[in-house]
Amino acid sequence: MKVSTGILTLLLCSITFPSLAAAKQSELTCKAQAITEANKLLAFYRDNDDRAEVDKDVTALAKMQNPENKSQYYDVLQTWGYIYKGKYRMRFIFFNDCTLMGEEILEYANP
Repeated sequence: MKVSTGILTLLLCSITFPSLAAAKQSELTCKAQAITEANKLLAFYRDNDDRAEVDKDVTALAKMQNPENKSQYYDVLQTWGYIYKGKYRMRFIFFNDCTLMGEEILEYANP
């Protein structure tokens, strides 16, 4: 009996990495808060540069487990910001009532 390589790989990944197979998608209920926080974070990060712009598109990423309480999950939302030629990825971690629990900013560059 011959098994396709793709099916075999998928089966091995789901057995080896069960958390990847069961990843829950974040909700977009905190989208407005993510955009507001992105504006504040980018302004803080780049000293209130008046050329800063934040993309209104927000992407829901996989939920993140609360490291202190394994039964709770946080929503992770991502958006992008721009200043002149700079591009910044921003991720925001929210509890289910849209309480901001964490944030990250990463400049996309090729120095």
